[in-house]
Amino acid sequence: MKFGIDRLLADPALRAPLKGKRVALMAHPASVLPDLTHSLDALAACPDITLSAAFGPQHGIRGEKQDNMMESPDFVDPALGIPVFSLYGEVRKPTDAMMDTFDVMLFDLQDLGCRIYTFITTLLYTLEAAAAHGKSVWVLDRPNPAGRPVEGLTLRPGWESFVGAGPMPMRHGMTLGELGAWFIAHYKLDVDYRVIAMEGYDPDAAPGHGWPLNDRHWINPSPNAPNLNMARAYAGTVMLEGTTLSEARGTTRPLEMFGSPEIDAKAVMTTMREIAPHWLKGCILRECWFEPTFHLHTGTLCHGVHIHADGPGYDHAAFRPWRVQALAFKAIRTLWPDYDLWRDFAYEYEFGKLAIDVINGSPLLREWVDDPAAGPDALDALTLPDEAAWLAERQPFLLY
Repeated sequence: MKFGIDRLLADPALRAPLKGKRVALMAHPASVLPDLTHSLDALAACPDITLSAAFGPQHGIRGEKQDNMMESPDFVDPALGIPVFSLYGEVRKPTDAMMDTFDVMLFDLQDLGCRIYTFITTLLYTLEAAAAHGKSVWVLDRPNPAGRPVEGLTLRPGWESFVGAGPMPMRHGMTLGELGAWFIAHYKLDVDYRVIAMEGYDPDAAPGHGWPLNDRHWINPSPNAPNLNMARAYAGTVMLEGTTLSEARGTTRPLEMFGSPEIDAKAVMTTMREIAPHWLKGCILRECWFEPTFHLHTGTLCHGVHIHADGPGYDHAAFRPWRVQALAFKAIRTLWPDYDLWRDFAYEYEFGKLAIDVINGSPLLREWVDDPAAGPDALDALTLPDEAAWLAERQPFLLY
């Protein structure tokens, strides 16, 4: 199969509209070819492309920044001599000066398929700026490793943020190329947009179910996205960032595990199975212990749960990571009603709101967890209509 960047470099006809244009690239460490050549180097070596600038999203074009709200600076590429602009530094939206450096933006980011993953917000901001400045945006499409399934509450009006680009569920089930077209339609943007689509891509094919296992290397698109298991679980485990539980940052398996020094993980798993066993289909939960080397609970032994979304116990169609993590919160609240679960801090430049609410695009998930009378059916009553509506809304934009 071929990704968008592969097809662009292999086909002179696809590149023809770029002749005589100043071209910018949006990239990060996972922006690579099959032989692991970085897209920036490959495009720079292409004689009919004139690179004039490069851009990096959150964590930087080099992927060096570990955590949220750790900003990357602008710099000049030492080999190419072109400016490299950070869209997670002094600004998160492209400035007029940045937009003046190119005619066409090639957007080549590996996404994780989750609303809160900020690369999709960077795509929206780029499209808005391109519409305002008369620039073109080409998405060089890549797979969504979480696949086609849809899950989670839709972001409510007024909850838009850098981790909430629009009214979609947590797990949107689209590629960046598809999502860009939805952004343009939803926000009524007048922008020259095209997608260099993938070739030979089947998002439903086993065993990858969205990621081409054995065809492509996994390169971390962000520092704490180390493997496919994390990508599959992320639409649920990302909610841990709004809690006092460790999401296992500072270990080798971040955002696949959760725990703390105070909880009894075996009791949590038992209670999860008692409350909503049907939400646990498709994955295997395993008791574990870990000691983070940085971030929450640094240097402290945590009793935790590892969510395994791989191997023989994995069922892609049945796995619902957002519900699995919501159920873990419910179990903790059931076992220890006074547990200090919700972390109160500035999250992705949102102040005066609980992080868990910013992450979910409303207080609805938190309110469900904290309501002792609310069972799984109550959350499904809120969520199932949102999921069904999104499945219908996204359909016209699917390319694969």
